[in-house]
Amino acid sequence: MVTTTPRSRQTQQPAQPPQSPQTPETPETPPSAASSAPTDVLPAVGDDRGMDPVDTATPRAAASDGAAPGDTPARGVGAVLLVGGLVGAVVALVLLLDKLALLADPAFVPSCSIDPVLSCGTIMRTEQASVLGFPNPVIGLLTYPVAAAMGALVLARVALPRWAWWGLQAGTTAGMLFVHWLIVQSLVVIGALCPWCMVAWVVTIAMFWATTVHNLREGHLGGAPAAVRHHGWGLAAWYLAIVVAVVATFPAWAAGLVGLA
Repeated sequence: MVTTTPRSRQTQQPAQPPQSPQTPETPETPPSAASSAPTDVLPAVGDDRGMDPVDTATPRAAASDGAAPGDTPARGVGAVLLVGGLVGAVVALVLLLDKLALLADPAFVPSCSIDPVLSCGTIMRTEQASVLGFPNPVIGLLTYPVAAAMGALVLARVALPRWAWWGLQAGTTAGMLFVHWLIVQSLVVIGALCPWCMVAWVVTIAMFWATTVHNLREGHLGGAPAAVRHHGWGLAAWYLAIVVAVVATFPAWAAGLVGLA
C-alpha cells in the first residue's frame, strides 16, 4: 500500500537567484611593505620614458638626418666657396703663366686670345692688368685658395666663428668691387674681353652672393631680410645685366656668335 504525503504538508523552498562569480579580493598591502617600496620612480637623466614625445621628436629627426637645423644652407655656401675658389685659383694660375710668357716674349700670343674682342693679350699689355705694380693674377692666387679652404671647412661641418664670416664677407666684397672695376675697364676703356677673366667674374660674384646671403640669414650682418628666400633670382638678374652690357658694347661681335651677322 502506497502512502502519499498531502500537498499541504509539502515544504516548498524559495528559488535562489543566480549568483555572479565572485572577484577575488586583492589583499591589502601591509603598511610596512608600502613604506619599504622605492619612492624614486623617476627615470634617470637621458631616459626617453620621462620626456615629452613632442620634445623628443625634433632632436631624433635631426639625429637621423645627421644634420642640424640650418646645416643645408651652410653646406650650400661651402660648396660655392670650394668650387669657386678652386676655379678662380686655376684661372689665376693660367693668366699668370701667360703674363710671364708675354713678359719674356712680347710676340707671345696667350691661349685665350681668340679674336679682336676675345683678346687676353690686349688686356695683359695695359696698366689695368697690374693695378698694384704686379700682375693681377697674383692677387687671385693669394685669395682664391683661402676661399676654397673655408668652403672645405664648411662642407666638413666645422663651425666657423663669426669673425671668420666677417673676414670672408670683407674679402668677397673687395673681390666683387675689383671685378666690376675690371668689367668697366674692359668694356669702356680697353675695348676687349678676356675669356679667363670672365670666368673669374662669374665665380667671384657667386662667392660674394652666397656669402652675403648666408651672413644675412645667420644674422652676422644684423638681420635676415625676407629677400634671401628668393636670392637666386637676384643672382640671375645680376649675371643677365653683365651679359646685356657686353652685348651692348660689342653688338656686331655678339650677333656673330649667334649667327645673326
